Amino acid sequence: MRGQDSRSGSLFSYVDLEQRVRSDHPLRTIRTLVNEALASLDGRFGEIYSEIGRPSIPPEQLLRAMLLQAFYSVRSERQLMEQLDFNLLFRWFVGLGVDDPVWDASTFSKNRDRLLDGSVAAAFLSAVLAIPRVKRLLSQDHFSVDGTLIQAWASMKSFRPKDDGTPSEPPEPPAGGRNAEVDFHGQRLSNDTHQSATDPKAKLPRKGQGREAKLSFMGHLLMENRNGLIVDGCVTEANGQAERIAALAMIEKRADRPSRITLGADKGYDAEDFVNELRFMNVTPHIARNIAGRRSAVDGRTTRHPGYALSQRIRKRIEEGFGWGKEFGLLRRIRMRGRERVDMAFAFSAAACNLIRLPKLLAESEVA
Repeated sequence: MRGQDSRSGSLFSYVDLEQRVRSDHPLRTIRTLVNEALASLDGRFGEIYSEIGRPSIPPEQLLRAMLLQAFYSVRSERQLMEQLDFNLLFRWFVGLGVDDPVWDASTFSKNRDRLLDGSVAAAFLSAVLAIPRVKRLLSQDHFSVDGTLIQAWASMKSFRPKDDGTPSEPPEPPAGGRNAEVDFHGQRLSNDTHQSATDPKAKLPRKGQGREAKLSFMGHLLMENRNGLIVDGCVTEANGQAERIAALAMIEKRADRPSRITLGADKGYDAEDFVNELRFMNVTPHIARNIAGRRSAVDGRTTRHPGYALSQRIRKRIEEGFGWGKEFGLLRRIRMRGRERVDMAFAFSAAACNLIRLPKLLAESEVA
């Protein structure tokens, strides 16, 4: 019998969100882990928010919504609010009822900036890793580090000479409208003499010889080698020393122990001062040797052990975190300005990347 094409629904509807989400949906395990991590951050939330005034967006719901934005590559807060308005799965994960109103996009952004001041993103990443059944998956002895460029939300047209404080003639309005053509040929652009008018913290690095330069930040990740989970991350200026400085800062937190730990890295970290600093911190440098016309700082004391070859093979898995963040986590060209906001988005992308992998890893550990 042919069904009827009814154009209007029932006047009343009783929707149970728990029944609408299937029992084996990956977000169920992720939501349980997220709730445990958020419960441990309750004290930090109490320090950020005032006890008086109008109630704001609950920080727990705000953070769950930000995770959904990373999971499903929702490109803007406005589009995220639209999804929350009609997507029952999104409402269930965030904790909104079917009849609860959705927030305004600008209100959501303002409340997100409040969490930025409280450094909640890095704390959330640590809280997820501190969950007992997740902590058992982590290696405490072997790590890998790497960095990548994150393109800033600023165009090359905004890269202009710095104001030296001397009075000058007011610039003439550009011909051709607000998006006029700019010819950079014959000009020498340098971070010492120029900066972006749109995002002054963004720098102009070049990834390699013959590669174009783009206004960027530099993101750094520290990965444990047992299951390839990200245990730390940060964003710095894009310069030649940033990778090694960030690596020392991240590994120092885990080097304060009697036994030695290892740190795997690529050839860009093969510098004598960096290797000596690691040895001083009781960290074995499992760094790829750079012998192209120079002498490597990593000698046979390290490379003769089988663990060195193992670290070199496993360290390449850190590229999976960068790849996921740029392909799905909206990090290829970050839609935020300022290093603090970029750092928050980078830390949340790292936490989201871990959460995507944890349901499968936890299931495998229970079977084993």
